[in-house]
Amino acid sequence: MIRRESKIPYYHQLYELLRAEILRGAWRPGDMLPTENALLEQHRVSRSTVRQALDLLVTEGLIYRQRGRGTFVSHPTIEQALTRIISFTEDMQRRGMEPRTEVLSAGLTPASEDIARRLQVEPGEEMAHLVRLRLADNEPMSVEESYLVHRYCPGVLDDDYSQKPLRRALEARYGLRLVYARQTIRAVNAPRTLAAQLGVRVNAALLQIERVSYAAQDTPVEFIRFHHRGDRYTLYNELRD
Repeated sequence: MIRRESKIPYYHQLYELLRAEILRGAWRPGDMLPTENALLEQHRVSRSTVRQALDLLVTEGLIYRQRGRGTFVSHPTIEQALTRIISFTEDMQRRGMEPRTEVLSAGLTPASEDIARRLQVEPGEEMAHLVRLRLADNEPMSVEESYLVHRYCPGVLDDDYSQKPLRRALEARYGLRLVYARQTIRAVNAPRTLAAQLGVRVNAALLQIERVSYAAQDTPVEFIRFHHRGDRYTLYNELRD
């Protein structure tokens, strides 16, 4: 319980109590924490104290919030290797997690100068544009925005990519097997739209990966921009002499 005589601030005491409960397994990943009202009544502290304690746990990556639903215990941070192209669905299934995809938007759009340069086409060429929200065990993990050269895969958006992997469709329907990719990684702050989609605070840390994927004969087929939650992903690579 909160020690009233202690010089340690109440919010930090509450943080330590909740943190200890999470680490000893009182709540499992994906479990909902007690509501703010329940915590302030149980520990006889103010709402601001409860929120400060929860903010510390969010910062540490031990819990996450979903608007309109509540606060949940996080799954362990996902380590993603940078050595091969792997689909989100395959990656999550290997980890024993249940993947799910929501299509946020899909349509045709002319290539901007930036996209055209990356995919080695003329500005204004028709692109298939697909934006998907990726979830694992119903927790938002990342948003993926894909641009595909539409003349290489006409009608590609006719399929339902909430159910079917895009890479599998490219290979099965169009013979486009993505054999290698080049990518860049940087840290960014979540703008309002991405924050809402990922269930994080505005300006929360995200990992942004921009990748161009190539088929045979060095043909660039897809430009994809990932925004991974910074509290849920760790990227790693092995370096050798």
